[in-house]
Amino acid sequence: MRDLTQYFNNKDIIFKAIEKIEPKTIGSRKKVEIYCGTGIDKNYYAIFIYDSKSRFIRKNAEELIELCCKLADFQGHNFKKKILLISSPLCSKAKEFLKQNEWKVDEKYFLIF
Repeated sequence: MRDLTQYFNNKDIIFKAIEKIEPKTIGSRKKVEIYCGTGIDKNYYAIFIYDSKSRFIRKNAEELIELCCKLADFQGHNFKKKILLISSPLCSKAKEFLKQNEWKVDEKYFLIF
């Protein structure tokens, strides 16, 4: 979690509160890390960290949007900012699809444990 907050501090985003949500709690079996945060600018952030060796394709992007909708229902509010941090290869069509749906995609993200 420290690496995550440090990463966003470098991007000039500071959180008042951030919590990790297990995918099982929203009915998903995906291997993705999910974080919900509230920034000091009073925006709600949904942060998804996807790490895989296979390419992230359009089908995965559609599943990610559905997962975000489930998260919004679980938390009881919509998210102003939706961020995908990804370290696997990303299909250009998936990236364009996410940008059209108001997602911020950051490639080459490596979380060091």
